[in-house]
Amino acid sequence: MSTSPYETYDPYGPDASVHTAETLPYGIHEDTYRPAYEAEAYFVTEPAPPLPRRTASAPGTVAHETPAPEASEESGGPAPRRRKARYGERPDSTVRRLLPQALVVAFLAGGTTAFVANDKAVELSVDGRQRSLHTFADDVSELLAEEGVRVGTHDMIAPARGTALASGDAVAVRYGRPVRLTLDGRRREVWTTARTVEGALDELGVRAEGAYLSTSRSRPIGRAGLALDVRTERAVTVLADGRTRTIRTNAATVREAVEEAGITLRGQDTTSVPPDSFPRDGQTVTVLRVSSTREIHEEQIPFAVERTSDPTVFQGTEVVARPGQPGLRRTTYYVRTVNGVRQKPRPERSEVVREPRAQVIKVGTKPRPPSVRDADRLNWRALAACESGGRPDAVDPSGTYGGLYQFDTRTWQSLGGKGRPQDASAEEQTSRAKKLYIRRGASPWPHCGTRLRG
Repeated sequence: MSTSPYETYDPYGPDASVHTAETLPYGIHEDTYRPAYEAEAYFVTEPAPPLPRRTASAPGTVAHETPAPEASEESGGPAPRRRKARYGERPDSTVRRLLPQALVVAFLAGGTTAFVANDKAVELSVDGRQRSLHTFADDVSELLAEEGVRVGTHDMIAPARGTALASGDAVAVRYGRPVRLTLDGRRREVWTTARTVEGALDELGVRAEGAYLSTSRSRPIGRAGLALDVRTERAVTVLADGRTRTIRTNAATVREAVEEAGITLRGQDTTSVPPDSFPRDGQTVTVLRVSSTREIHEEQIPFAVERTSDPTVFQGTEVVARPGQPGLRRTTYYVRTVNGVRQKPRPERSEVVREPRAQVIKVGTKPRPPSVRDADRLNWRALAACESGGRPDAVDPSGTYGGLYQFDTRTWQSLGGKGRPQDASAEEQTSRAKKLYIRRGASPWPHCGTRLRG
């Protein structure tokens, strides 16, 4: 038997029947998810009814509760309204109130499930820098765009763009770097995704054992790239001074390879291929010992011949009015000797030392006299005085011409004379001079022939 002064009202007390009690609909119990703004509206703020008073009873007897007296008109006021029990609400209103809350809970539960399903944990490596991240990207392209990673045509992406992403995938981006590569003298620009010189050589398939490198193999390659000179080891054969030498070298020029073979180029010495060219593997180079000299040669320049008509000279007769004089040209030749063999001279410079002088010839147009007697009327004494001073034995200083009319021996003999003209008599000399005049007119005496008319 409870001894508490307060007892909770029990609808299922001893006086109630469990079979006649009202069945409570599902969900009318206190809702712990009810918002605060519904709390006051849910509960009616009417005065609570007074609790039933307990009457005194003797010890060992059951206490009976005495119901509170109801107010009556005689008591001076209306009877107080009793609080409506919660379980007395209508079931349909309760369902209408709880349905939006159930829909919100279901939506949030479904969204959370979709959110968790689309989130992916991936590993992204950009040029060697790796990090773990969560993304909602569907493929590699969306992931790179989401992370602001720009890639070009020379960059490497693995897996390829457009590849679908799943949680746990790894994406790698390696930037391309330009390398201005000079490999064994041949220049070209290549692209590599390696970050060191050694990695670039491996990626390009360049054999670097024993090769010359213009920079360290461990040198990093930046995004701007670098210039790299690689010279692999080659076998070169050098022929010099009658000896043959084969060496292995990574020289940059033929000249360097020849010097590595212990051969010195002096003066004008050269090689069978340009000394500054790149030595190829298996190439044979011949050393040429060169010496040179310069030679000067003089040669005559032929003179021209000018012919003019002369009415004072008999027809068919030509008189040299002015003898021609050849010119002189001086030429300097470069003469080269290679390994003791003289090469063809090559002209270097040419100059005219003396200009040629033209020869002037008078061509006779005068009709010939019919006989020697026609020549008798000419002044032969004046001609002899002009040519020899009138002396039959006169001889010019050169010894070529002699007699009154200064015949040369060949002309004298062509006129029928014997021996030398200066040894003949004056009469014979004059007779043969008249015959010469009949043949050639006054042309044999270009300076004194005019005296014949004087």
